[in-house]
Amino acid sequence: MACRKIICDFPILNRSNKKVVVQASSSLARNYSQNSDLQKVTHTGQVFAEDDYRNVRFTNAKRYVNENWGIKLVNEIPPKECKERVVYCDGGDGPLGHPKVYINLDKPGAHACGYCGLRFVKKDAHH
Repeated sequence: MACRKIICDFPILNRSNKKVVVQASSSLARNYSQNSDLQKVTHTGQVFAEDDYRNVRFTNAKRYVNENWGIKLVNEIPPKECKERVVYCDGGDGPLGHPKVYINLDKPGAHACGYCGLRFVKKDAHH
């Protein structure tokens, strides 16, 4: 990008030895990161200090942070109420799921699947 800018700012001699100034087109402009982009926290909690050397990666490219964290999306799904003491989760959708895991619901509260984060809770069975 720096080379393209230098070339576009220099005057160029054409065949008639007249200087022609070439201007960079707006389509060549890149999207650079702003300070606000560098301060966003990722889903892993990663944020760099302003003087961190790793910010060099974003001097000529925009830093994109996905704000739809997977755990937030999973928490929007209400826990599944079950009557059994032990349930299993396979992620659903057959081959698109995950290995089957068994979840013990003896203790009170919601219990989450270790693979997909779906929660299960034991429904009290009154006799």
